[in-house]
Amino acid sequence: MYFAALLARTEDGWEASDTELDDVETLSDLTDLAQEASVDEDTVLVYIEQEDAWFGILRVDGEEDPRIYVSDASAAARSSYGEILLTDELLGREPGAEDEIAALEELVDLDGTEDGEPDGSTSSSATTTDRTTTRDADTDSDPDSHSDPDSDSVPAGPIGELGILADFGVSEKDLLTLRTDALTEIADALGASEVLEAVR
Repeated sequence: MYFAALLARTEDGWEASDTELDDVETLSDLTDLAQEASVDEDTVLVYIEQEDAWFGILRVDGEEDPRIYVSDASAAARSSYGEILLTDELLGREPGAEDEIAALEELVDLDGTEDGEPDGSTSSSATTTDRTTTRDADTDSDPDSHSDPDSDSVPAGPIGELGILADFGVSEKDLLTLRTDALTEIADALGASEVLEAVR
């Protein structure tokens, strides 16, 4: 179960609204959503939570680049909403690395031959048999061969900017101790509990 909320700072305090993410597919979409809710380019926080699994915070200050914190990257990576927050930059990967890998894989047919390579039935069959045998041997010797290929690229635990809410009274240590229903404690620190309750 997911819950998303948006908190926008104004001259009179914080305004809260629940947020639908059905049309949000990328970080740019989420950033645009936050900027549209901004009053005089003041701070907007987007909070996303998957119950008992992880939560994430996106902070937008005017036209500045968004700042991100995710409480558990490996858990978020298994969520479509979590993937929006887990950018290549946040994970320390080269931008577009996954796209390049996917493009290279598409250049190879299912039988392992590259596009344009002659497909002799005898040699192809033998090659496929050898390849299968090798794969089976590798599988037997490697107990982790069936693991998720992306699991090593996404660390377990928190990732992102720990000081994302420091100027609002939520220190790095405080942020790291937040687990379930983190939004309640964040709202308390912001002085936004009452406006948040109105939309929950």
